[in-house]
Amino acid sequence: MTGNSEEEQLARAVLRLNGWILGLVLGIISGLLLFIATNWLVIKGGDQVGPHLSLLSQYFIGYSVTFIGSLIGAIYAFLCGFIVGWVIASVYNLIVWVKS
Repeated sequence: MTGNSEEEQLARAVLRLNGWILGLVLGIISGLLLFIATNWLVIKGGDQVGPHLSLLSQYFIGYSVTFIGSLIGAIYAFLCGFIVGWVIASVYNLIVWVKS
């Protein structure tokens, strides 16, 4: 009987996600993606540099399709990615807790 209980505890522990780590990973990935995309457009240049990407300035105050803007956008994207990752892990862990 105790072996089954230990197996259940192990299964519950393995199924759980760490919200801080998932948030950190998604934050780093999203921050890097926005940084790279912005700087790619800056290097590419042209008459209008990134008209679609510049729409992010409506949500990310201070963001623009420039090098400085890419740093500001990377911070915002990191924060948004972190929050999304933490929420995903929390909801997932809640579902695992309810099911077990």
